[in-house]
Amino acid sequence: MSRTTQGGGDASQLNGCVPTGTVSRPRRTETSDLSEADAIRLAQQGDTAAFERIYRLHNRRVYALCLRMVGNTAEAEDLTQEAFLQLFRKIHTFRGDSAFSTWLHRLSVNVVLMKLRKKTLPETSLEETTEPDEETGGPRKDVGGPDLLLTGSLDRVNLQRAIAQLPPGYRAAFVLHDIQGYEHNEIAEIMGCSIGNSKSQLHKARMRLRELLQETLRDQARQERQAAKS
Repeated sequence: MSRTTQGGGDASQLNGCVPTGTVSRPRRTETSDLSEADAIRLAQQGDTAAFERIYRLHNRRVYALCLRMVGNTAEAEDLTQEAFLQLFRKIHTFRGDSAFSTWLHRLSVNVVLMKLRKKTLPETSLEETTEPDEETGGPRKDVGGPDLLLTGSLDRVNLQRAIAQLPPGYRAAFVLHDIQGYEHNEIAEIMGCSIGNSKSQLHKARMRLRELLQETLRDQARQERQAAKS
């Protein structure tokens, strides 16, 4: 199956998909005026043209999410396609208990996390404790607010490399909150954890990113000194 292109490829590649991954040509029904709710209802009934409408409404943001989490365009394209294949198989299970975009992004995050956890990255549970601090006995700091030390003019390449080194749970929380702009209650729903856990994951992701970026700056300074000596 061919990949999507920058999250906005030919949606017909994903229409008519069956669990085996085969693709057939969708019937040409005019869907551009369909509301999202109508498209979901028709797609749940097996209307592939309605599914195309859903794809066109959401593929760019799903691709952006995948790209931020894996940092590789080819992998992001594959994961976007896999997310929509999963959506095609599971859309009949959507009951409207949450916003469709939240439900879709939860599915997409799970697809990406499964991919990441097959690699040799350290595992980190989403269930981080939010009990009182063991050292001080007092309440833990309410984390999850803006971190001014991670804003401003950061080298995007170094930042992306640092994000790629985060454990999957940290990476998901950071990407969803600081890049995608989700609130903690939304992240908790997407990731299947509590709001406190979402804040804890984000706080630890930011702390680790700061460490990684500082290490990068030290390495660059060391290389510059060595170059100057030679």
